[in-house]
Amino acid sequence: MFHVQLSPAQTAILSTACDREDGLVFPVTAKLKGGAVGNVCKSLLKHGLIEEVVATDHNTVYRHDEQRGPVTLRATTTAQVVLGITKAPKAQATAQHHDGRPDHQHHGSKQAVLIAMLQAEGGATIAEIATTLGWQPHTSRGVLSGVLKKKLGLTITSEKIDGRGRAYKITAP
Repeated sequence: MFHVQLSPAQTAILSTACDREDGLVFPVTAKLKGGAVGNVCKSLLKHGLIEEVVATDHNTVYRHDEQRGPVTLRATTTAQVVLGITKAPKAQATAQHHDGRPDHQHHGSKQAVLIAMLQAEGGATIAEIATTLGWQPHTSRGVLSGVLKKKLGLTITSEKIDGRGRAYKITAP
């Protein structure tokens, strides 16, 4: 199973968020001093374990975005996989080997975690994929185009997001 080494503070914040019905990180209940909450959140964002979403409650605001307004943080599907709460989802497409045999997905594999990251709202950047999976950026790009697009036949789109870079998502064909 894929594993990310989490600090105690990261584990506390992620576990609390995953226990909440809405998956929101805020309000943070962990006892952290100074700017530790901000540093932990930045690291979790970088690893694709939490994502920014529009805040509907002023008590949960993480930052203000010029275009979206108040933004908060929410745990991703990848966070639940890393914490062992859920298994990584299977690919939606059925892939086949070159000889026509079905190619089965393995729960907890890096490929399954990557697919979960790309299916999450907001998708994932190459940097987030590389960091989360321990790959080089060129490997991440190669898996997107070679394995996911060509071998599995998944449709992957991308869009440039201010302050984040180019994010890739799996979309319905």
